[in-house]
Amino acid sequence: MDEKLSVNIRKWCALILAVFLYYVIHEGSHLIIALLYGVFQKIRLLGPGVQVVIDTESLTENQLIIFSLAGGAGTLIAAWIFTALTPFFTKIKNKLFRAVGYYTTIVMMFVDPIYLSFLYRFFGGGDMNGILLSGLPEMALQIIFGAVGIVHILIFWKWVHPLYKKSFQK
Repeated sequence: MDEKLSVNIRKWCALILAVFLYYVIHEGSHLIIALLYGVFQKIRLLGPGVQVVIDTESLTENQLIIFSLAGGAGTLIAAWIFTALTPFFTKIKNKLFRAVGYYTTIVMMFVDPIYLSFLYRFFGGGDMNGILLSGLPEMALQIIFGAVGIVHILIFWKWVHPLYKKSFQK
């Protein structure tokens, strides 16, 4: 097989798996909270996405805030774990697994900070609707999530990306 084609197939497979892992972790975090509170109803497939449907009427305001924060918290924790494991992933001999580590780190580091800092406005609010019940000003929340995204950009470009780039040049 042509080397360039092989590289592209590996990248696309790794990216698809990274997105799948994102949904498992993000929506799985919501699911765990919904099950703990006894409000889980169903899982809804929405085009390319997934949503955990709950009985919001049975939740207190604080429980809804926790439920709404759970997905982002889960992916941020995963981002930090994948970032910490970067030296391990860059030593894996199998380039597909290494690419999965790379793209999963990217997805976990950036999707929720970008979404919760500004993209939520274009998609009905999602988790931000519940997070706003905390009473914190919307602009403050946007700045917090934006700042997390900026920190992640710096960590990614100064540490994660160079390690992976070096490992793929071998």
